[in-house]
Amino acid sequence: MACNSSDNTGKTIRCKAAICRKAGEPLVIEEIEVDPPKAWEVRIKILLTSLCHSDVTFWKMDTALVAKFPRIFGHEAVGVVESIGEHVEEVKQGDTVVPVFLANCGECRDCKSPKSNQCSKFGKKLYNGMPRDGTSRFRDMNGQTVYHFFCVSSFSEYSVVDVAHLVNINHYPLPPEKACLLSCGISTGLGAAWKEADVEEGSTVAIFGLGAVGLAVAVGAKQRGATKIIGVDINDEKFEIGKRFGITDFVNPSTCGDKSVSEVIKEMTNGGADYCFECIGLSSLMAEAFNSSRNGWGKTVILGVEMHGSQLTLNPYLLGRTVILSLFGGIKPKSDIPLLANKYLDKDLSLEGFITHEVPFKDINKAFDYLQQGKSLRCIINMDP
Repeated sequence: MACNSSDNTGKTIRCKAAICRKAGEPLVIEEIEVDPPKAWEVRIKILLTSLCHSDVTFWKMDTALVAKFPRIFGHEAVGVVESIGEHVEEVKQGDTVVPVFLANCGECRDCKSPKSNQCSKFGKKLYNGMPRDGTSRFRDMNGQTVYHFFCVSSFSEYSVVDVAHLVNINHYPLPPEKACLLSCGISTGLGAAWKEADVEEGSTVAIFGLGAVGLAVAVGAKQRGATKIIGVDINDEKFEIGKRFGITDFVNPSTCGDKSVSEVIKEMTNGGADYCFECIGLSSLMAEAFNSSRNGWGKTVILGVEMHGSQLTLNPYLLGRTVILSLFGGIKPKSDIPLLANKYLDKDLSLEGFITHEVPFKDINKAFDYLQQGKSLRCIINMDP
């Protein structure tokens, strides 16, 4: 059945997807079958998707615990509801939606509490299928199961997503490329500055890693009135880029000489930054960020996911400092993403500048090249032919 059929409700759809069949290999555009949604599920037509560093990280990994191939990556996107399963009430056919990797069931204790954004009903399991029954909704044309990624799998013209992983933005006339940005990385950085750290006016901030997440932290910190926002990155070009997002000072670890980065930052801030953000995912950098925070009240927010199995070691005598391991920047998808959408529409939030490249779906592998070469913040992938 062609994917441009007028009504595929309850039927299997055939469409194109970018499939990864082996870790680190280029994605291959293939025709697949996408099942109709089951109860609490929604099938969506992906309009735009983008490449996040997490996609690249897992694309490279071939360890048995996390590698599951063939697989459809992608988790930053915006789409339109094509059909819904039973018990789905918060979206309807034709609604514009943002899929998110983090579940928000709205029913569990954690979803109801302002203290957490980590849904206890679905937890943090790396699902290779749908979160309720574990099965896949994708098959290739040989009948082989194709696995899901982060409960989204947006590198496909159509995907099936649990309603707990969808945010309805139909009432927010966002340009689709801006809506796509709110699906993961940018929201993570903004949430880290606003919710997790609660940066206040006149404070000092150090951001380790100036990718899209780190620069979004800078935007959030600038909006909160931070007076000194230090970017830490091994790429000197990131300073000029960072200035557009609020970075005021810059440290390249490779040019610090005999001093550690924390020593340099302490000198720049007269004792340590009030808030430090680690946005790379290296335990050594997490410790350096913690050491760069001010004694007595410094707060370190860890946003990077350590994927090398290294332990984080902190000096127990550095009393009075706090460290937070943050997922999605503390963002509660269903309530906070609409707030961010409103801020953008009210011109209280600038998302311009994060999109550095755009490619058609057939050239999706170029997005991987741009990101790995350090040329890209966000590459928008247009699903239309």
